[in-house]
Amino acid sequence: MTHRTPPDRTTQPTEARPQRGVTATAFAVLRRHRGAVAAATVRVVSLSGLAGLLMTAVTFALAWPVFTHMRTEQIRYHQLEDPYLHDPTELVRVALGALPLFLLLLCTGSAALQGVCSRAIAAGADAPSAEDRSRTAASGTLRGVLAVYALRGLIVWPLPLLVSAVAHGLTGYQLDTPEPLERGSLPYTLVAASPAAAVLVAVLVRLALSLAPAAAAEGLGARAALRRSWSLTWTRTGGARVLALALPLAALTAGVLRLVVELALPLRPLVRALLEGATGNFFAGYYAGILAPVIVGILVTAALTFPLTCGAFAALHDRLRSSRTAPRPAGGPATSTA
Repeated sequence: MTHRTPPDRTTQPTEARPQRGVTATAFAVLRRHRGAVAAATVRVVSLSGLAGLLMTAVTFALAWPVFTHMRTEQIRYHQLEDPYLHDPTELVRVALGALPLFLLLLCTGSAALQGVCSRAIAAGADAPSAEDRSRTAASGTLRGVLAVYALRGLIVWPLPLLVSAVAHGLTGYQLDTPEPLERGSLPYTLVAASPAAAVLVAVLVRLALSLAPAAAAEGLGARAALRRSWSLTWTRTGGARVLALALPLAALTAGVLRLVVELALPLRPLVRALLEGATGNFFAGYYAGILAPVIVGILVTAALTFPLTCGAFAALHDRLRSSRTAPRPAGGPATSTA
C-alpha cells in the first residue's frame, strides 16, 4: 500500500521540471547541431554572396548607358564651368527592376537555412545531428518555404503599397493648384495618414504569419502553413510570445547590420577608386562604393543572425503547437499528491 510513493517520486521531478525558454531551446539545439548548421550557413551565405555579386555586376552593365550619360553631362557642365548635379531617377528604375531578383535570392537563402534549423529543432538538443535527411526532402522543404514567402508577401504588402500610391496621388506635391483635397482639411489629413495606418496593419499581419516558414519546413503546404501560423498567433498567449521574440531579434539584426556596415565603410573609397580607375567613370565607382559596405553588412548579418532567428521561430512554433495539442493530464489527484 505504501509502495505507491516511489513511483510518484520518479514522476514528480519530470512533471515539475521547468520548461526551457524558446531562445534557450534554440541556442541549445543550434549548439548541439552546430556542425550541420554552420556548414549550411557558410554554404548558403557563400553561394548567395557569389550570386548577389553576379547580379550586381549584371545590373551595373544594364545601367552603364546611364553612367555614360552622367559622365558626358559632367564633362559638358565642366566645360561650361557650371556645377553638375546628376539625376539618379534612371538608376532607381534599373534598381527597382532588379529588386525582385535580389528578393528571390534573399528568400531562397533564408528558406534553405529555415529548413536546416527546423530539422535541427525537430531532432532536439539530445538527438544526433540530422544530416541524414534526403536531398528530395530538403528540396521539398525549400520549395514549401519559398511558396510561403511568396504567398505571405502577396498577403501583407499590396495593401500598404496601394494605399501609399493612392495617398500620394491625392496629396502629393506634384499636383497642380486645383488639388483634389484641400490642404489642412480633415479628409486631407486622414488620407495623408492612411499609409502609416496601412503599414501598421501590414506589420500586425506579418507578425501573425511569422511562424508559417517553420510550419512549411515541417512539410505543410503554403496555405496550410499560413493558416497554422495565424491560428497559433491569435491565441491568449501566442501573439504576446511572437511579439516578445520578434522585437529582440529585429533589434539584434538591425544592430548587427548597422555595426558591420560601419566597420566596412573603409571599403567605400577603395572600391570607388578601383572601379573608377578601371573604367574611367566616376559615377559607376561612386555607386559601387556606396553598395560595397551594404553588401558586406547584409552577408555578415545573415551569417550571424539568420540561424538564430530561424531556429528561434522554429522552436516557438514547436512549443505553441505542442502546448495546443498536448493532452490534459488524466491522472487522478491521488496519484500526484500521494
